[in-house]
Amino acid sequence: MSAHENPTSSPTESPAASAPNSARGNVIDDGRGRMFPCAQCGADLEFHIGLQSLTCGFCGHVQQLEVSAETPVQEQDYLSMLAVLRQRRKSQQQQDQEKEAIAADPASRHSEVTCASCSGTVDFYGTLTSTECPWCGAPVQLEGVHEAADDRIPVDGMLPFTIDRRKAQENLANWVRSRWFAPSKFRRDGVDGKFQGVFLPYFTFDAMTATAWTGQRGDHYYVTVGSGKDERRERRTSWTWVSGRFQRFFDDICVLAAKRLRRDLIQALEPWPLAKIIPFNPQLMAGITARTYDIELDECFAEGKKRIDDALHADVQQRIGGDEQIVSSLKTQYAGITFKHLLLPAWLMTYRWNDKPWQVFINATTGEVQGERPWSIIKISFTVLAVIAIIAAAVLWAQHNPSTH
Repeated sequence: MSAHENPTSSPTESPAASAPNSARGNVIDDGRGRMFPCAQCGADLEFHIGLQSLTCGFCGHVQQLEVSAETPVQEQDYLSMLAVLRQRRKSQQQQDQEKEAIAADPASRHSEVTCASCSGTVDFYGTLTSTECPWCGAPVQLEGVHEAADDRIPVDGMLPFTIDRRKAQENLANWVRSRWFAPSKFRRDGVDGKFQGVFLPYFTFDAMTATAWTGQRGDHYYVTVGSGKDERRERRTSWTWVSGRFQRFFDDICVLAAKRLRRDLIQALEPWPLAKIIPFNPQLMAGITARTYDIELDECFAEGKKRIDDALHADVQQRIGGDEQIVSSLKTQYAGITFKHLLLPAWLMTYRWNDKPWQVFINATTGEVQGERPWSIIKISFTVLAVIAIIAAAVLWAQHNPSTH
């Protein structure tokens, strides 16, 4: 049967009749894909953000999610997982050099799944794991990618979408209007584009740190120099050597595990409400794009460690105190490193302004908006000129009104 034929003409059983509905949906195409059929009519269910349930666009049936809120998402030992991954990759290399080459470059992966609704072919390239059939629009997922594989880390938990498309559009409109230095036409007319919901792959890290540091504290004081009309006060700095030790626990340092995205904009979507994380549930991905990670665990930890080190440096500066600080040495030991592999929801939009593409990202749990935007050179120039005029006026006033002290 071609991808354009009516699926009801197929002599095979409907998905609803062939298997019971469950949290795991139905496996299709010899176990390579997964879909969620409606228990009443066999059409394809999609996750409805407003109802927080699976809904059928054909007959209106609503199926409640099978989610256990009491099941905690467990942390995994970081060093143990690295050892497991090394052993898996070593064995795989010995068994199959071709598979090892593919595993080393996730972006080169290609899988084909036959859609159970229309028998059309759904292509999965690179890190794509959940999408829609290009022939009939049915949501299709790759089977098992987020759960277990020889060279992949299973997903521990995820946050469901709670900001729907309408609310995302409303937040985007408010964000556009608040860009004071954007062109007036941009703020008045807004932006036009298509939102895409996507689950982004993340690793979060916990670690206990023990830090020993040395540094210098600078305290300002003032002395009077010169005499007569040349008499004036000058600032000096007294330096004192200081040192110390402290421990600090870091919880859920989030690191995006996907390439080819604006990491600075996505990082600005934090904080994520990670207290609401639930165990991985493929139902929440029905009809929503998802990608697996293409940045490995150790690379993500290197980025997370840099953020921790930066936070410790700022902590040491605060502990040094005074008016100025010099951090001479900072040595940190890490212990009890754990991680979680998570899927976090976001709305993505690419819009065009003056024939140039711009990207916007919205946190689909908090509504936070971060994105690229155009700037008005005229508005910025007028503002700079106004500031210069105010400063010049203040200087003139001070010259004509010298202090009597």
